[in-house]
Amino acid sequence: MNPVAVLRLPLNTDLSGFVELLRRLNVPHRVSEEAGEQVLWVPDAPQLADDIRQLYEQYPQGDPTAQLPPGREVVAVTRPSPLVQVRSSPVTSLVLLVCLIVAGVTLLGDNYEALSWLTFNDFRVSGDYVMFTPVEVSLAAGQWWRVVSPMLIHFGVLHLVMNALWFWELGRRIERRQGSWHLLGLTLAFSAFSNYGQYFWSGPSLFGGLSGVLYGLLGHCWLFQLLAPNPIYRLPRGVLGMMLIWLVLCMSGVISLLGFGEIANGAHVGGLIIGCATGLVGGALARRKH
Repeated sequence: MNPVAVLRLPLNTDLSGFVELLRRLNVPHRVSEEAGEQVLWVPDAPQLADDIRQLYEQYPQGDPTAQLPPGREVVAVTRPSPLVQVRSSPVTSLVLLVCLIVAGVTLLGDNYEALSWLTFNDFRVSGDYVMFTPVEVSLAAGQWWRVVSPMLIHFGVLHLVMNALWFWELGRRIERRQGSWHLLGLTLAFSAFSNYGQYFWSGPSLFGGLSGVLYGLLGHCWLFQLLAPNPIYRLPRGVLGMMLIWLVLCMSGVISLLGFGEIANGAHVGGLIIGCATGLVGGALARRKH
């Protein structure tokens, strides 16, 4: 059954209470952004659209006692297929595909020859030592991709899977809310800023992964949502706290002592800072516009 748009509201309208009401009533729904408005969709069931509009007129903030008229049938809507989700999030999917390809080519960090083309500092292995080339030399030679390419490198299956899951979750939100080109620009900017942050934090070293970008996306959604509330950027409860606690634990050295390897704390902190900055600016502009 096809969905139908029942409400078109300004982006700064808080729908959280009404969405919670729909959840309680088991009404399948979704909220999207189109042409500068947030649109509420429900199944095209008989009279359901009119019932939802009347319900919103009576309870725009939601109500724990509100009910649909007796006898109304709500038909469930199946979740979009994985192929549909991939097509609707092209940049998110492309970044993850490239990460998967790089993981195969570099053997998850074990193929040093391939890895050396993507690290922030070019390097070569001499016996038990790793010899790094200054990043300025590589950039002067035209290897500008090194500013962002470390985000594609992952060391181990767990590293790749965890980062991929979080990028799929956060990247799709930004792509839906602000568009594919915006996500691509933010991803590249967060990667560059977090990579330089890690370089200044620890000097020449082997580091990589999407985690710096992820903290940037997290900070962006967090501040943007505070200034311009929208259901798309509303993260599940506890996510922000969990990620910040993880950041503190990593910086304390506890995670490394537990055998998880060295953590790119500079990349995490750098990503969070630049993400909060873009979220602050973007949220303020969206709030002023609407």
